[in-house]
Amino acid sequence: MVFFKELGDFLWGGPLLGAFLVVGLWYSFATGFFPIFGLPVWWKTTIGSLFRRGKEKKGGRGVTQLQALSTALAATVGTGSIAGVATAIAYGGPGAVFWMWMSALLGMAVSCGEKILAVRHREKGPDGHWRGGPMEYMKNGLHLPGLGKLFALLCVAETLAGGNLAQANSIATALSAAGGARPLVVGVVLAIITAIVLAGGIKRIGKLCELLVPAMALLFVGAGLAVVAVHWQAVPTAFQQIFTYAFAPRAIAGGYAMGTALRYGVARGVFTNEAGIGMSAIAHACADVDEPAEQGMWGIFEVFFATVVICTVTALVILTSGVYDPSQTLALAEAGTLPQRMLGAPMTAAGFATLFGEAGEWIVAVSLILFAFTSLIGSGYYGRRGVETLTGSQWVMGLYLLVFPACIIFGAVGDITAVWQLVDVFNGLLLLVNLPALLLLSPEAVHLLRTWLEGRRAVRLGREGSGND
Repeated sequence: MVFFKELGDFLWGGPLLGAFLVVGLWYSFATGFFPIFGLPVWWKTTIGSLFRRGKEKKGGRGVTQLQALSTALAATVGTGSIAGVATAIAYGGPGAVFWMWMSALLGMAVSCGEKILAVRHREKGPDGHWRGGPMEYMKNGLHLPGLGKLFALLCVAETLAGGNLAQANSIATALSAAGGARPLVVGVVLAIITAIVLAGGIKRIGKLCELLVPAMALLFVGAGLAVVAVHWQAVPTAFQQIFTYAFAPRAIAGGYAMGTALRYGVARGVFTNEAGIGMSAIAHACADVDEPAEQGMWGIFEVFFATVVICTVTALVILTSGVYDPSQTLALAEAGTLPQRMLGAPMTAAGFATLFGEAGEWIVAVSLILFAFTSLIGSGYYGRRGVETLTGSQWVMGLYLLVFPACIIFGAVGDITAVWQLVDVFNGLLLLVNLPALLLLSPEAVHLLRTWLEGRRAVRLGREGSGND
C-alpha cells in the first residue's frame, strides 16, 4: 500500500489543491461571489422554503429538495466531520481550520455549479424517476460518455472503500467500545438493514435520510455549542490561534507553518463537503425541481452546513476545551509517537467530556454511528448509480447489491487502516476527472444562474409595481 500512500500524498500535496483553488476562484468570480453577496437569496430559497410545505409536489418524478439535500449530506457529513477535523488540527495546526473555511467559501460556488449542471442534464430512468450527476453532464453536456463512464467506475470503487469499509468499521468500533458489541454481529445487522434500504431506491433512501440527518445534526451541534458556551472565555484565543497559525510564514509557537495548515485544511475541507468531487450531485439531480439554479442554492447550503457549521463546531470544541496543546501535539506528531487519544474521534470525545463527562463520549459515539450509517446509505446509492452508468445488466446490479453488504461485514471485522489511503486516491482521481468538466461547462452553469436570478428580480419588481397601483 506504499504506492497508494505516495500517490495520495502527491495528488493532495499540490496538483489537486491547485486545481480546486483555480476552479473555485473561477466560479466565484464568474458568479460575482454569489455565495457571499447572494446569501439572502440562497438562504430564503433553502431554509425559508422549509416553512412553505405547500410548495412540494405530489406524485413527482423524484424526491423533495429536502430529501435530496439530506441524502447528499448523509454521504457528505460522515466521520470526517468528527474524526477528520481533529486529525487536520493535530497535523496541520489550528490554522487548518481557516483554510477549511476558505475551501468552503470556494466550494460553495463550485457546488452551486455542480448541482445546476446535474439538474440541467439529468434524465428519466426506467422507473420514471430523475437521475443525473457528473456521468450525465459529461455525456449530455460535454458529449464525452467515456469520461462519464470513467467517473462512474471511480465512483463505484470509492463507495466500496471509503463509503463502505471505512464507515462500517467506524460503526463497529464505536459500538464495541461503548457497549461491548461484537463487530461481526454489528456487521451482519448493519448489512441487512443497509441492503433493505438500498433495495427501496432513492425514495426510501431520501425518506430515511430526511429523518436521520436533522436528528444527528441537532444532537452533535447542540451538544457542541453547549461545550463551547461553557468554555466561552477561551473562544477569542481559539480564533486568534486559527488566524495566526493560518498565515505563519515560518514555524512559530508550536511549530506549525502556513504550508502545513493550507495542505491539511483545504484537503480536509474538500473531503468534508465533497465540493468538486461530484458525487453529491447525484443525489441533487433526483430532486423534484424545475429550475436547475434553484437546486444550486441547496448545493451552496450543503457546503455551508457540512463545513462552516459542523466542522467549525468540532474545531471550537477541541480548541476551547483544553484537550489540545499545539506545541505538545506537533512534537509528538514529528516524532511519530502521537497517541490515538490525541487523534480523530477520541480527541473530539475528550472535548465533549469536559462538560458531559462519560456522557460526552457517548454523544460522540452516537453521532459517529449516525454519521457513518447515513454515509453508508448515501454511498450505496451513489455506487448503484455508478453501476447503472457502466452497464444496464440487472445481473451486474444484483451482484453489486450483494457485494456492498458483504463489504460492510468485512469492514466491521477487518483491519482497514490502509483503506484511508485508497480513499485519498479515489477522491483525488474523482476530483481530477470532474473539475475539468465543471470548468468547461461553467459558462452554461453561470448563464442558468443569472437567468434564474433575473427572473426572480422581474417577478419581485412586478409584485411591487402591482402593489403600488
